[in-house]
Order: sequence, then C-alpha cells, then structure tokens
Amino acid sequence: MIVVDWNAVALGLAIGAATSMVFFAGLGLGMRLALLTERPINILVLSALLRIAVLLGIGWAVAFYLGPFVLAGFALAFFIVRTVATAIARAGVPFRDAP
Repeated sequence: MIVVDWNAVALGLAIGAATSMVFFAGLGLGMRLALLTERPINILVLSALLRIAVLLGIGWAVAFYLGPFVLAGFALAFFIVRTVATAIARAGVPFRDAP
C-alpha cells in the first residue's frame, strides 16, 4: 500500500494554485491586449509561449526538486483553478466596471 504524504500534496496544491492563478491572469491580460491591437495574433502567440513556458518550468522544478506527491497536488490545483476560471468565464461575470 502506498503511503501518501499529505503535507507534500498540500504544498503542491498551494504552489499549483498560485501558479495557475498567474497563468489565467496572464491569459486574461493577453486577451485584453490582443483585442486592442490591429494584429492580435502576435500578442496571443507571445502570451501563450510565455505562459506555457513558465507553467511547464515550474511544474518541472516541482517534480524534480520536491517529488511526485507535490507534483500531484500541483496538477490537481491547476485543474481546480482551470475549472473555476472556466465557470467564471462562462457565467459572463463583468471585469471591474465593464458595461
């Protein structure tokens, strides 16, 4: 039977939640900037490359230095934050004072 290190999972959840929130905030910022430009594809590609590189880099560091239980928490947190972000986007919640 595998013994789960719940402290490591909790650490992964914390790191993953913070990283995922930055990832999706970057997505929102990239989308807003792209909509203001005449050639949005440049902004979207740069934003995607930067966000993906940072997410994978942190994920790799978590796996390499902290272990598989922290990585499991990291991945779980990403999917939880993704689900919440998707639900907010689908609900059409206005951002600040948007009409």
